[in-house]
Amino acid sequence: MAHLSSARATKEAAVPEQTAQQRVVGIDLGTTNSLIAFMDGSTPAVIPGEDGSPIVPSVVAFDQDTTQGFSVGNAARSVLLTHSANAVYSVKRLMGRDLADVEPELKLFPFHLAEGLQPGEVLKLNVGGLTLTPPEVSAYILLQLKRNAERFFGAEVTRAVITVPAYFNDAQRQATKDAGRIAGLDVLRLVNEPTAAALAYGLDKQRDGIIAVYDFGGGTFDISILKLHEGIFEVIATGGDTHLGGDDIDNLLTAVAIDDIKGDLNLDIAQNPEVIQQLRKAVIDAKIVLSSADSTRLILDLPGGKQYLREITRAQYEQLIAPVIERTAGPCKQALKDAGLDPSQIDEVVMVGGSTRIPAVRALVTQLFSLDSRGKKLHTELNPDEVVALGAAVQAQILSGEANDATNDLLLLDVTPLSLGIEALGGVVAKIIQRNSTIPASATEHFTTGVDGQTNVAIHVLQGERELAKDCRSLARFDLKNIPPMVAGLPRIEVKFLIDANGILHVSAREQRSGQAAEVEVKPTYGLTDEQVENMILASFDYAEEDITARQVIEARNEADTILTAVEKGEKSPAWQQLTSLEHEDIKAAVVELKASLLGNDHKIIRNAIERLNKVTTRFAEIMMDNAVSGALGGKSMQAASDTIDAGLAAPTSAPHAFAKAEVDDGTPPNLIQIEEANPSTPGESTED
Repeated sequence: MAHLSSARATKEAAVPEQTAQQRVVGIDLGTTNSLIAFMDGSTPAVIPGEDGSPIVPSVVAFDQDTTQGFSVGNAARSVLLTHSANAVYSVKRLMGRDLADVEPELKLFPFHLAEGLQPGEVLKLNVGGLTLTPPEVSAYILLQLKRNAERFFGAEVTRAVITVPAYFNDAQRQATKDAGRIAGLDVLRLVNEPTAAALAYGLDKQRDGIIAVYDFGGGTFDISILKLHEGIFEVIATGGDTHLGGDDIDNLLTAVAIDDIKGDLNLDIAQNPEVIQQLRKAVIDAKIVLSSADSTRLILDLPGGKQYLREITRAQYEQLIAPVIERTAGPCKQALKDAGLDPSQIDEVVMVGGSTRIPAVRALVTQLFSLDSRGKKLHTELNPDEVVALGAAVQAQILSGEANDATNDLLLLDVTPLSLGIEALGGVVAKIIQRNSTIPASATEHFTTGVDGQTNVAIHVLQGERELAKDCRSLARFDLKNIPPMVAGLPRIEVKFLIDANGILHVSAREQRSGQAAEVEVKPTYGLTDEQVENMILASFDYAEEDITARQVIEARNEADTILTAVEKGEKSPAWQQLTSLEHEDIKAAVVELKASLLGNDHKIIRNAIERLNKVTTRFAEIMMDNAVSGALGGKSMQAASDTIDAGLAAPTSAPHAFAKAEVDDGTPPNLIQIEEANPSTPGESTED
């Protein structure tokens, strides 16, 4: 695949004449490094900082003695080595997470968490005498990038596109948008990092194909599979781990060195934050060298005049980090499976992120996608540290609304990583938007009530792949209130799911007869771990048979309850008196059989009992229908007659799902949605041609 050359903007470059309102920049807010870029004519270019380098290390330090009170980038990295408690790095790993998510690695961070944090609460860091949340720390990085751009353009910059890992959940995405707002930026779009990389590589549109983007950065790993056709980039599958990256390699090597120092030199440096940070820097330097050299020396001056010296070969290094690298293989295989593709069908593999410079990583990816046997090579032409920012600049140009020959015909179609739906009666999940659906996306389902006179319904929004609500993640709950009281099955309630371009979910409900409506923008909680996101998908496969069986039992029970209620009502109608005594006996026997079947957990037995009761009540239903029609037509309009018939039969019409009561102010507990299935033997309908 042809590609763009990486470009760097200089002060001598001709800056496009855009107003502050028109200009939109692209930002790669990375775990290790961050960059900002723009479209320089038809080519994306990164913007240099004060030191001339476009790369801004994602480190923030706080020092009240400085003019600004804080520093970002290389200046902050220096503080990290000398006054580590005043600096924060890799804050992206903390975005949208809670205490339980990050406890295992806190011992390696020099900063401390605020006291008194409760499970599920937003993290707060004590650093440099301040108490800050991760979005606030990230805002300092964004503010520095914003200032770099404003210095370069000589004008204010207020609008941006920011990239995020494809597997960031709603809490992590919202935290990123919060950071942008704190920094004074209007975040027009969150773009998945692998998709941004594909934009940077695919601007020329000279060919179609299937592209895999392997993005292994400092703190996150993503794999995305995209289809490129005539300027349309469609993400057809995505996967990854939002807690896997070069930091894990650094932490592993640091831990090995700490053990070495304790064993060989009888010196415990684990409680010395400054020495730990000096060791971490030495480890990172060694890692960089081993990407091109066969060996290197790890040297560290220690307290007491001691020195740690270790010779490391590339073979030893690759053996140590193999478990970390191998963790990227699983998401790659799953993404291929989700896309319905074989590795041989992948035309191009694009490498993104600084960790892809490691030879062992490139060897693994080459093997995963069978490139050598097909005479293909990895795409490493663009600087892996810059490629995401370059792609963000492309998307920023598209959103700016300004004409540009390089982007006029481009379209970006992303996907949602997990299915979305609502909880139904019995705890089953009615999925409304499926996993890997292209976003922006919307879907509508119609529901009805399950209780006579019901005036409120509860809607429980869920995310996940399992069949039962208890195994999925709860996103939101809201009530649709003040529905006019009607018999069960008569209200028609439209529930609409809308995922916007940032992956944020909006849910609305409207009762169509009365016009009553309610809606909610799903506000994220900050507690979903990357392992939970992955496990949601893996568990859906592991427990598929068990889940489906449980769902079949629940749905059969729901249908049985519905028909038993209908028969009980029918016994009080005049139609019951028109049946023979033998028919009465048959119906009562079938009712007893159905009630007995509900004592067990075999959905087939319940279904057979339902079928028997349906069969013996066929003439009963016909008589009720005749009576309802005769009574309704007497001196009434067709519309009034239709409403009367609907009310008399109390049967669901076009709405396939039924709600029960919602939670109201009197403390009544909420019931849930009931899913109704059409019965092929319902009287009045024929299944024959």
